[in-house]
Amino acid sequence: MASVRKEIIVEAAAAAAWDAIRDVGEVHRRVVPGFVRECRMDGEVRVVSFANGLVARELIVDVDDAARRLVWSARSDRLQHHNASLQVYEDGPARCRLVWIADVLPHAAAVVVGAMMEEGVALMRKTLAAHSKAA
Repeated sequence: MASVRKEIIVEAAAAAAWDAIRDVGEVHRRVVPGFVRECRMDGEVRVVSFANGLVARELIVDVDDAARRLVWSARSDRLQHHNASLQVYEDGPARCRLVWIADVLPHAAAVVVGAMMEEGVALMRKTLAAHSKAA
């Protein structure tokens, strides 16, 4: 299984970043607007439409407020396996560190998933910091 890991520092309080991330049905507005164009909840499944045209059904596995950790899983014609987590760590009073890990099969899918994650973290850093400054 291939693992892709992205870690970034965000100029936002951990509590504020977590508040946006844990709002799973609003990822397209609060976390990565433009990267995720639409999002709707179907029970415990988040249906997301990405800017590149990909539509994914993501099962929300866990929203752990104590650990500030979100876990989800997705399957598609291209992915035999996908499990991801996004965790928020404090890194000072107005800074946090985000760690996003995705495990995927087939191994070759890591290239595409990694590129999408890279685009996602860049926008996530910008969006979460902007919302924090506006608050």
